[in-house]
Amino acid sequence: MKEILLESLSDIPEAAEAIIQAAAGRHIIAFYGDMGAGKTTLISEIVAQLGSDDVVTSPTFALVNDYLTRDGHRIHHFDFYRIERPEEAFDIGYEEYFFSGDLCLVEWPEKIAELIPDDALHIKIEVRPDESRSIQIL
Repeated sequence: MKEILLESLSDIPEAAEAIIQAAAGRHIIAFYGDMGAGKTTLISEIVAQLGSDDVVTSPTFALVNDYLTRDGHRIHHFDFYRIERPEEAFDIGYEEYFFSGDLCLVEWPEKIAELIPDDALHIKIEVRPDESRSIQIL
């Protein structure tokens, strides 16, 4: 486990870089954290560092947003907050995404815990009392 302390927004690029390095060939990165912890903000920086000029927004209602990097790689960004049952992930064809070889960035993975592959990288974001963030890379 590696832990990174984010004291301000200016620390996000360092955290994103560490996550990208830790992913090292893995295609699923699962982000855990309370509402407002900064999951989408961190994902936005990861997508930018991977070479996408797309605007990153939370796919809360669409469940998945797709981004394209300048070199043609696809990134899929999921938000499972609104689903009631893991079976709902099948309705959007999650398997096609998760097993495509494309990078999948997953918010609220606990909603589909049994569908997250064993080799996924897990990122836990905790808001500390002083509003700084602790990011654990597992």
